[in-house]
Amino acid sequence: MLYYTILVAVLYIIGTPIGNLGDLTIRAAEILKSADLVACEDTRQTLKLLNHLRIKVPLLSCRAQNEEAAAARVIAALNQGKTVAYASDAGTPGLSDPGQVLAARAAEADHEVIPIPGPSAFAALVSAAGGRDKTIIFEGFLSPRTGRRRSRLKKLLDTGWAFVLYESPFRILKLLEDLADLDSERYVCVGREMTKIHEEYKRGPAAEIFAFFAKKERQMGEFSLYVSGHNRK
Repeated sequence: MLYYTILVAVLYIIGTPIGNLGDLTIRAAEILKSADLVACEDTRQTLKLLNHLRIKVPLLSCRAQNEEAAAARVIAALNQGKTVAYASDAGTPGLSDPGQVLAARAAEADHEVIPIPGPSAFAALVSAAGGRDKTIIFEGFLSPRTGRRRSRLKKLLDTGWAFVLYESPFRILKLLEDLADLDSERYVCVGREMTKIHEEYKRGPAAEIFAFFAKKERQMGEFSLYVSGHNRK
């Protein structure tokens, strides 16, 4: 049996499943069970995870819109000697999710901030992409505005480095079309619904990837894109 030391008056930043609940680490589950308070991006989503684990603990909403105010409440709890865990809706906090402000404020208040490594769409996609790149930029979501999106895409492509993007099913075709137009041969790996029932990966030149998804009547699920820093031979 594994045992973990749970420290008092510490803010734990927890990576949570991006789909499959079985991906939650044993250590993360132990931290959640022992926490006095769980701050989270969406209390409804985190409650589902806690119910799955049969854990009952007070929840505090800490999303992008109220992160500063929520951070003050978390620090107040830490000042009282309580252990606090933070979880975004899915994946690792701080990567296109809230958590950075909370971590910064807790550290500024001289409290320990300890990461509990776990699921990450970024790391999962990189591991399966086969891109062979040493330098990878994490960009996350691009602007929904056409001009800004294309301008940023061109700058990323011109760096010669690989980069990872996230996109919704409503804008994925526009993003893939822009990629194909700017560099039709650039190697791309698209991960859709990673770790979930309808998990899918498509690899190849940008033009082929766009053509593949353009044939579908509608796009469904969450998308992550790995764009290589060079063309594959």
